[in-house]
Amino acid sequence: MSGGLVALLDDVAAIAKLAAASLDDIGAAATKAGVKAVGVVVDDTAVTPRYVDGFAPQRELPIIWRIAKGSLRNKLVFILPAALLLSQFLPWAITPILMLGGAYLCYEGAEKLYEAVSGSQTEGKGSAETLSSRAHEEHMVAGAIRTDFILSAEIMAISLAEVAAQSFVSRALILVLVAFVITLLVYGVVGLIVKMDDIGLRLASGGSGPRQALGRGLVKGMPVVMGALSVIGTAAMLWVGGHIILDGLAKFGVAGPAHALHELALGAGHAVPAIEGLVEWLVETVGSFLAGLLVGAPIVALLHLRSGKTH
Repeated sequence: MSGGLVALLDDVAAIAKLAAASLDDIGAAATKAGVKAVGVVVDDTAVTPRYVDGFAPQRELPIIWRIAKGSLRNKLVFILPAALLLSQFLPWAITPILMLGGAYLCYEGAEKLYEAVSGSQTEGKGSAETLSSRAHEEHMVAGAIRTDFILSAEIMAISLAEVAAQSFVSRALILVLVAFVITLLVYGVVGLIVKMDDIGLRLASGGSGPRQALGRGLVKGMPVVMGALSVIGTAAMLWVGGHIILDGLAKFGVAGPAHALHELALGAGHAVPAIEGLVEWLVETVGSFLAGLLVGAPIVALLHLRSGKTH
């Protein structure tokens, strides 16, 4: 009996070692997949703070928490099952679905740009009562979760492509891990950004010397940072959407635009070898932004034309 128990314990130990090795493999694969999606993660982080602009300070973190929960629900309840099933049975359908999402991002970015240029922008403006109303909060949270859905789909699709050779179960576990880690990263950073001015106030009011100076610097600097993030967030919609469209066209055999942009970026990078990588990224980003604007602007024009005709 003792021999049987020892054998059983040996088997359990072997299974535990195998499980630990599998978890290590899953963790490594999830890290690799997350790194590949880092560009979209940055865009997601830049887009979100504008959705809490104008709210009372005490509502900022609860709103971010609501958006974070919505983001995790997007990834785990909707995107993950769909991505796994499509990759298993209809892998060809992933690209056109992503392109539709990319077109929506292009539209939303172009719409925000139009509002800023035309002076018709209303989000974040209005009386304190309007900005603190439940209806306004629901509208902004819903808009943030809707935009996050597209960015989350892109993150999960990039991650899925990196682990396509794994088994179905491993793919599922890796994507679950990616979903949790990236959501925590994005909305943790967003929460820190939007509360940085409050941290500055506490530093400025308590203490002296360098600590107080740092606090005053944060208080003065954060409105500039938030304004810059709002601009970056709008631009991010266009360049991410444009990149999705260009990449999708290449996968469908229309590789000319993506190839031309890549060659242009390489040429520009070679011309400035000291910062070659940065120059290549900038050229690719600007090109994707222009592609996104080229897709989004006609959609905005058509919708405004249609809206004008119905009034």
